[in-house]
Amino acid sequence: MPKNILVVDDSNAVRQSVSFVLEQSGYQVVQALDGADALKKLDGTAFDLIISDVNMPNMNGIDLTKNVRQTAKYKFTPILMLTTESQSDMMQQGKAAGATGWIVKPFEPEKLLNVVKKLVP
Repeated sequence: MPKNILVVDDSNAVRQSVSFVLEQSGYQVVQALDGADALKKLDGTAFDLIISDVNMPNMNGIDLTKNVRQTAKYKFTPILMLTTESQSDMMQQGKAAGATGWIVKPFEPEKLLNVVKKLVP
């Protein structure tokens, strides 16, 4: 059974490229436009990994992570932050909220897959 990954980004181009890379490697992908949309999709569906942008309208990735961590079903789901932010204070906020890892955009598909394979064996 393929692993299910939720990709959250307000940029259609980023969602498409991340989804394409993951789907080519056999993962099943659900896309969300922002944190608020992602929470609607976290309706009990089993996700093996959440990949989220940090800066988004309606609800950013840090707030999404905090919300996900408060939901019993997703408390231990790995969350990978995908962002242009490489400042350590933003990374600290992400870690404090419960993010598992961090990938800085633009990312190399190979690098993304290596991280995903570590989190979702």
